[in-house]
Amino acid sequence: MNSSDQGSVRPGQPEAIKAVPVRHPGRWAGALVVAVLAAMLIHALVTNHQFQWDVVRKYLFDSSILHGLGVTLELTALSMLIGVFGGTILAIMRLSPNPVLSGTAWFYIWVFRGTPILVQLLFWNFLGALWPKLSIGVPFGPAFGSESTNKLIPLFVAALLGLGLNEAAYMAEIVRGGIQSVSVGQTEAAHALGMSQSSTMRRIILPQAMRVIIPPTGNETISMLKTTSLVSAISLEELLRAGENIYSRTFQTIPLLVVVSIWYLLMTSILTVVQYYIERHYARGANRILPPTPLQRLRGLFSGRSPRTTTPDVVPGLEGGGHL
Repeated sequence: MNSSDQGSVRPGQPEAIKAVPVRHPGRWAGALVVAVLAAMLIHALVTNHQFQWDVVRKYLFDSSILHGLGVTLELTALSMLIGVFGGTILAIMRLSPNPVLSGTAWFYIWVFRGTPILVQLLFWNFLGALWPKLSIGVPFGPAFGSESTNKLIPLFVAALLGLGLNEAAYMAEIVRGGIQSVSVGQTEAAHALGMSQSSTMRRIILPQAMRVIIPPTGNETISMLKTTSLVSAISLEELLRAGENIYSRTFQTIPLLVVVSIWYLLMTSILTVVQYYIERHYARGANRILPPTPLQRLRGLFSGRSPRTTTPDVVPGLEGGGHL
C-alpha cells in the first residue's frame, strides 16, 4: 500500500482486498480453435466453386421449389394436428382404468412406434393392393357404397396418414408423461369440488401439464418438418423431391441440395423461435423470473450489458400456477 492508501485506512480496520480476476486459458484456447475452424469453413464455402452459388441464387425462389415448400409446410401442420389430437386421446385411453381402452392404446403405440415410418408410408401408398375397394355398410353385412382405394387415398392423403398416425403414437407418450407430472392431489381436489373427470382433465390437469408437454412437442414439430422429406419415396413432390426433380434434369446436384438445406434451416429456425416464446408463455406462474427473449439477448449483446429478465405478475397465494 502507498502512503495515500495507508492514510485512508483507519486503525483497527482490515486492509482493502485487491481482487485479481481468475484467468481461464482453456476458454481462450477453445475459442481460438472454434474461430479457426469457423474461418476454415467460411473460406471453403466461398472459394469452392463446386457449390455454384449463382445456381443456388437462381433456384432459391424457383416455382417448383416454392411449391414443394408449400407442400412440406402443409404436411407438417396437418400431420402435427393429427398427431397432437390423436396422441391426447391415446394418452387418456392409456391412463384409463378400463383394460380394453388402455390395452388398445398400448397396442396402437406398440405397432406405430415399433415399425419404421418409411414402411408405414409405403403401406399407405400401396393400400389398394390389399383392399382394392373401400366400402361403407353394416359390419360383416351388406355394403351401402364402395369406392376405389387409390381414388380415396391419393398420394397426399397417404403421406398425411402415414406421418400423422405415426406421430400420434409418439405424442401419446409425451402427453401421458405431462399428465402424470401433475400431482394426484390436483385431481382429488377437483373431484372434491364436484368437477367431472372430463372437466378436471380439460380445466385442471392439461393446462398444468402443458409446461411439460410443450418442449418435446416443439422438438417433434421440428422433427416432423424434416421427416416430411421421406414422402419423396412415394413420389409426392415436397421440398426435397422438387430439388431432386430439378437436378435430375440439370445434373446440378450440390447447388440444389444447398437450396433445399437453406429452406429447411430457415423453417427450423422460425419454429425454434416460436417454440421458445410458447415455452416462455407457459412458464408464467411457475417461474418467478422469466428468461430473456431473443430480442433482449441481442440488445444486451450490442449494449454490453447483461440481458434483462422479466418477472411475471404473480397473484399472491397463487405462486404455483396463477398469474395476471
